[in-house]
Amino acid sequence: MSIANVKDTLTEQLREWDRNYFMHPTSSVRAHQEHGPSHIFTKGEGIYLTDINGKTYIDGLSSLWNVNLGHGRKDLAEAARNQLETLPFTSSFNNFSNEPAIRVSKKIAEITPGDLNVTFFTSGGSESNESAFKIIREYWKLKGQPERTNIISLQKGYHGVTLGATRATGMDNFNTFGTSFAPGFLQATPYLTECEKGDTTHPNYASSIRGMIEKEGPEKIAAVMMEPIQGAGGLNVPPKGYLQAVRALCDEFGIFLIADEIICGFGRTGKMFGVENEGIVPDFMTVAKGITSGYVPLGAVIMRESFRDELAALTDGILFHGFTYSGHPTSCAVALKTLEVLEKENIVSHVKEMESVVKNGFASLIERHPHVTNDRCVGLLSAFDVFKEPETNTPFQPAEFAAQILSKECEDRGLIIRPVMYKGANTIVFAPPLVSTKAEIEEAFAIFSDALTAFEKRIQ
Repeated sequence: MSIANVKDTLTEQLREWDRNYFMHPTSSVRAHQEHGPSHIFTKGEGIYLTDINGKTYIDGLSSLWNVNLGHGRKDLAEAARNQLETLPFTSSFNNFSNEPAIRVSKKIAEITPGDLNVTFFTSGGSESNESAFKIIREYWKLKGQPERTNIISLQKGYHGVTLGATRATGMDNFNTFGTSFAPGFLQATPYLTECEKGDTTHPNYASSIRGMIEKEGPEKIAAVMMEPIQGAGGLNVPPKGYLQAVRALCDEFGIFLIADEIICGFGRTGKMFGVENEGIVPDFMTVAKGITSGYVPLGAVIMRESFRDELAALTDGILFHGFTYSGHPTSCAVALKTLEVLEKENIVSHVKEMESVVKNGFASLIERHPHVTNDRCVGLLSAFDVFKEPETNTPFQPAEFAAQILSKECEDRGLIIRPVMYKGANTIVFAPPLVSTKAEIEEAFAIFSDALTAFEKRIQ
């Protein structure tokens, strides 16, 4: 049997094993059973992924908004290897500790805004948000206000898939998955800046954050949660001043503000954290993804030092919340190296420089392709919409599958991006690794243009 035949046989065997034994997250179960995996990737280098057939792709979503420093970095691998050989794991329960967890906690305190100096570690984003809800609700209970349980989040926000995080997520397909719904979650209409400032005459005032606080009563609201820029809901960028208005609103009613920085955090927006684009300091930040550049799982809740101090004063008992892998030394070692690289290689300032390259790319697409509109870009977090007639604001109908078709055309040409179709949208999200060069971004936009040309022929 030839080498090529052996390789083909192995590929088919892996595809069959995948179909038989691997249930994929956030994927079509039926499509997987009918067609198997859409790709089997075997190698990553820089901003590129290579599949089992040897085809190379630009990783235009940083895999899942998380491989910020690109694939194949030996320094991150070395940090993991050294820690695995020294102390692969030890528990953080009962106030046991380890050096990597201590050092990365201190480093986080140095780079976060305000007095966000205390870190509680998790294994990922959903756990981070779930932990924030539980810790905040426990605090209000200890304060003698146990009725303060409601969490207000935003429609189209995404906060994860654990029980509470699912209910905080403002996207129907996630929000209603399963049957045991966690109580105490409300979704407000996003970006009603004037309402949050107190304009009661606005027609959507009742569904604003302020309107919901007034309806429920501030004594029943534990926290408000939002992403600085919404990711999975369609790359929705709040208008200037919105985050500041919500911060002031929370201060007015004595309500905690949680910033979900799981996508935006660690340089993605051209600032270390997304909230810094508006100059606000939340009471809590939840993070994951970029904290280790996706090389190993890690998440965290970062809270104000004053909150931790008050929590300590309120109880001398045990905090009955924690995960086996909270403060995992290997994950923390990789996080520490990731933060070192971000600073040493000036990644955040590089992202700001590349923002203009992406914006120029969008301007070119809009000029050359009639269906491209509504481009938005903050750092290397960007998207555009495809409309049937942008001049008249006429969208493609869902049955036309515009975003999916364009996404497939990009993929066929070696560019992986993310289509978002929620609530009839046809959005294309582009969020490449933060180390992407000008030439690499321009390569991606050349593929976008070729794919759009093919897309235009298909929909005629």
